[in-house]
Amino acid sequence: MTSPALTLSQLNSRIGAAVMQPSLQNVWVVAELSDLRSNNGHAYMELIEKDAATGSVKARLRAIIWANNFYQLSAEFTAATGSRIATGMSVMVCGSVTYHAAYGLSFLINAINPSYTMGEVERRRREILKRLTDDGVIDLNRSLDWSPTPLRIAIISAAGAAGYGDFMHQLYGNSRHLRFTTRLFPAIMQGDRTSSSVIAALEEIAADSQAWDCVVIIRGGGATSDLNSFDDYRLALNIAMFPLPVIIGIGHERDITALDYVANMRVKTPTAAAEWLISRCSEALDRLQRTATDILHAATDKMAAMNTQLAYMESTLSMAPTAALQRATSHLSQCSASLSLVAQRRIAPEIARLDSKLTLLQNSLSTIISRQSTLLDSKESLLKALSPAATLARGYSITTVNGHALSSTDSLPAGTTVTTILARGTFTSTVISTDN
Repeated sequence: MTSPALTLSQLNSRIGAAVMQPSLQNVWVVAELSDLRSNNGHAYMELIEKDAATGSVKARLRAIIWANNFYQLSAEFTAATGSRIATGMSVMVCGSVTYHAAYGLSFLINAINPSYTMGEVERRRREILKRLTDDGVIDLNRSLDWSPTPLRIAIISAAGAAGYGDFMHQLYGNSRHLRFTTRLFPAIMQGDRTSSSVIAALEEIAADSQAWDCVVIIRGGGATSDLNSFDDYRLALNIAMFPLPVIIGIGHERDITALDYVANMRVKTPTAAAEWLISRCSEALDRLQRTATDILHAATDKMAAMNTQLAYMESTLSMAPTAALQRATSHLSQCSASLSLVAQRRIAPEIARLDSKLTLLQNSLSTIISRQSTLLDSKESLLKALSPAATLARGYSITTVNGHALSSTDSLPAGTTVTTILARGTFTSTVISTDN
């Protein structure tokens, strides 16, 4: 026979009795908070456990903190961690399993261990930084060089946020009257969509990176738990590999996220980010002003020296031709005197040498002429002694035919007319006969 049927309330009573066993009372449970909400001072939430590999929820339990306990637990948790109890937190809570016939199974929380939550946040952050280190990208953005004058600024912030307003007021109200160019790339800066929203803004900036000198990611202060969304590996990776220097100005000075370890510059507030940019550009302006002052002083000193030199030249210019002429005249006189002395020293010996050679030449010429005259006289006497006239004077004669002297009767036919020359006179004969 079948057992008699139970009413639903009877079944619930049995379940309630089953869960009231001591092993389910005042137990510590590790879980993640989900769907946290408050109503009439009570806190309602779900405790969930996710699969480490897939991220899907593999366990879920409704939980409650009654109002008479929630205020004290929340205050102690905030004082210890700097954050309010919020959805997405990993917590260690102490409580008891209860069962209500109308509302079902619940976990009634009576204590929270804030040290566990703090450790989980730090563990998560360390895990992100280790992955970035292992990937070899953690120092990429921090090693980028800054422009001497980062005047073109891409801003990632929530539109209308107080932190963005503080940043803009500080930047454009600078006392040096520096002119910045800025553009807001709106992003969600709180909640589960923070990472994807900021990454989308970074991608938009990267598409036109030549137009900007740097990126500023700013968010005003708030609960530390509001910053948990910035401890995200994908977001930290995008900032670490971003091609422009990134400034992080999120929260208060005490607030730290993974982004502070990968960005090129970390400042404590949005206002401090503006102050840092103003300071850097002011330093460049100061260097420019010092350079301009140095150039002015150098030019002034140079002009003063040139004016002094010009005044000296003007004072000496009127006397310069006369002085130059006097120096030239003096030099010419010295050259003339030197030339005269040199001429006397060089020409006098040469003249004496010419005089001696002239005397020697005259003597030699007289001797030569005398010798040649004697020789000519001797040759003249010899010539006279050997001349035809001398021969004729001694009784000889010269017979010619047609002007040619005859020395033989060969080829001299009879009847030839010949002319005979004597010392005194000539006569003509006709050849009758010849005898060889």
